[in-house]
Amino acid sequence: MIDQSSRDAVRQSVVEGVRLLAELGYSEGIAGHVSMRDPVESGAYWVNPFGLDFHHVTVDDLLLVGTQGTVLAGEGELNPSVDPLHGELHRARPDLAAFAHTHSMYGKTWSSLGRLLDPITQDACVLYQRHGIHKQFSGLVNARQEGKEVIEAMGDGTAVIMQNHGFLTGGRSIGEAIWLFVVMERAAQSQLMAEAAGSPLLIPHETAVQTGQALAKLKFADQQYRNLYETTCLRDRAAR
Repeated sequence: MIDQSSRDAVRQSVVEGVRLLAELGYSEGIAGHVSMRDPVESGAYWVNPFGLDFHHVTVDDLLLVGTQGTVLAGEGELNPSVDPLHGELHRARPDLAAFAHTHSMYGKTWSSLGRLLDPITQDACVLYQRHGIHKQFSGLVNARQEGKEVIEAMGDGTAVIMQNHGFLTGGRSIGEAIWLFVVMERAAQSQLMAEAAGSPLLIPHETAVQTGQALAKLKFADQQYRNLYETTCLRDRAAR
């Protein structure tokens, strides 16, 4: 028997994550996807459809994608880059429930530098030694081999810089995946500003490691995500 309530909760979570990225201005054009593992169908995941602006995605628009990259539920178009990337990620990282990727302004700008983000602020420490770089840009992601390379670049971390492309984050919950994307985007903005003004000082290695470990608790990510969602999306909805 299908646990429809848990499946509905996952679908609603994906829509909320998509909506928050939209309200923050992190979605751009028709690219970008947020996915979360289905609690019923083994190896399947829910993802937003191709071509629909993040502001307008609803629960009914989501697609359920199976292990072979086929659409099991939903009627929208599947972005051809989704399964070679998100599908491979879900299959390779069962410890992570959700993934987020958009062509956000500071993410794609920083990605052109081919560098890791530095621990120059307390918040950036949550990414320290937890993100990698996929250095080979080959155009649109349409081959599973590229997805496997992105996974290799991520290692056992939770984020990757796709060179000349943008950021991708993963989380044990949708909240963690989206919150890490927000942290990463803001860290890139902060570092670009700091380097434009001078030479930012790095937090020492041991301190950065300890700070990152303290900040990387799932309950902290979920709480900060929920706070941001409520103050951004629910406030704006009430104002309208």
